[in-house]
Amino acid sequence: MDILVFGAGSLGSLLGGLLAAEHDVTLVGRDPHMRATDESGLRITGHVETTVHPTTRLDPPDSADLAVVCVKSFDTEAAADALAGCAIDACLSVQNGMGNEAVLVDRLDCPVLAGTCTYGAVRPNPGTVRCTGVGDLTLGPPEGGSTALAERVGRAFESASVATSVVDDMSARLFEKLAVNAGINATTALARLENGAVLDGDAGALAAAATRETAAVARSEGIELSDQAAERALESVAADTAANISSMHQDMAADRRTEVDGINGYVVDRADELGVDAPVNRTLARLLRAWETGRGLR
Repeated sequence: MDILVFGAGSLGSLLGGLLAAEHDVTLVGRDPHMRATDESGLRITGHVETTVHPTTRLDPPDSADLAVVCVKSFDTEAAADALAGCAIDACLSVQNGMGNEAVLVDRLDCPVLAGTCTYGAVRPNPGTVRCTGVGDLTLGPPEGGSTALAERVGRAFESASVATSVVDDMSARLFEKLAVNAGINATTALARLENGAVLDGDAGALAAAATRETAAVARSEGIELSDQAAERALESVAADTAANISSMHQDMAADRRTEVDGINGYVVDRADELGVDAPVNRTLARLLRAWETGRGLR
């Protein structure tokens, strides 16, 4: 399969690098990472050790069988605009936050799939990505159900040894992921702690409360997600990635804009519309936005 990975940061580079073992992969990202990868290949370290040689570009090619979108949620509109000029047969969003798929559906003339990924990745220097944890990829139509396209994309990832599940309940999976991210990302970013810190203590209590609020919003949306199920998902991810630094924590450490608007901010916005109380997510969102404003990022 001819696969374009748009947003070759940490996760995008890792997924693209793994896929490059079996497919024709083009990474679209920024220099100096693209330049270093073009010159010496992409070196994957950590739980996976290999070097691959995908094509690298600063903008999309003319065509691809599949576009895998890995940009930050606040860059989804720009990604969709860039991909609109590329003849692609299908698009898969593997992003944090909610609403990304709707933006892509609105602007692209191709089927759009939703995905969640639990692989851990950091990019220590140009041309290198470190796999900090082997997880799995879950994908399917964002509205639920099953399609031949989803099965085909799933087989493409599986053939590259990426553990993949094609599911018919992606709308619920996306909310479960949102609940986990609302708890882990904001808490670890603001406290500057590893993911495992949310398994107990004050960090755990705060993260669990944010997760329960997200589950309440999901139920008001008609999605079955109990508080207990959401907390179990939080605990499972935190335990599996205990030593990892969350993406939001990485962003704050590097003085970069966070994805608060698509995570805790999204929970608050939907809670307000649905009449659900979300004081913990509201506080977390305000703190993160205040930090961004103070850094001139908003």
